[in-house]
Amino acid sequence: MRIMVINGPNLNMLGQREVQTYGSTTLEDINESITLTADVLDATVDFFQSNCEGEIIDAIHKCKGSYDGIIINAGAYTHYSYAIRDAIPIPEIPVVEVHISNIHAREEFRHNSVIAPVCSGQICGFGANSYILAMYALRSIAEQDK
Repeated sequence: MRIMVINGPNLNMLGQREVQTYGSTTLEDINESITLTADVLDATVDFFQSNCEGEIIDAIHKCKGSYDGIIINAGAYTHYSYAIRDAIPIPEIPVVEVHISNIHAREEFRHNSVIAPVCSGQICGFGANSYILAMYALRSIAEQDK
C-alpha cells in the first residue's frame, strides 16, 4: 500500500505557532511517526507540504495511478477551497481528511469542511495521532476492498 500525506498552509510551522491549540510537535515529528506506522502496516509513505493551493492540487493530481490512498490536512483551505475539493476525486483512491485540533469545537467558520463530502472520512481532534488513525483507516478501507 502506497500513501501520500499532503499538508497545507502553515503546517510547516507546527511546534512554533499556536502551541496551545496544535501542541509542540513539529511536522517533521509527525512525519517520523507516520513512517514508523507505515513500517508496521507494511506500507510506503511520501510527504508533501505547501502553502500554495495550486501546488496542493497538483500533488493530488499526481497521486492518480501512483498511490493507494491520500491523507490530507488542507489547513484553512479545508473551509473554503472548492478547487481542492474538486481535485480530491480525480485520483479515484480513498482520501482521509485529518486535523490536529477538533475543528468542530473551535471558531464557527472552522466547523464546515468543504472537502469532507468527497473524502472517505474525517479524523480530527486527536493531535498528531489523527494522522496515525488515518493510516489505520486507509488500511481498513484497502482490506474491505479486497
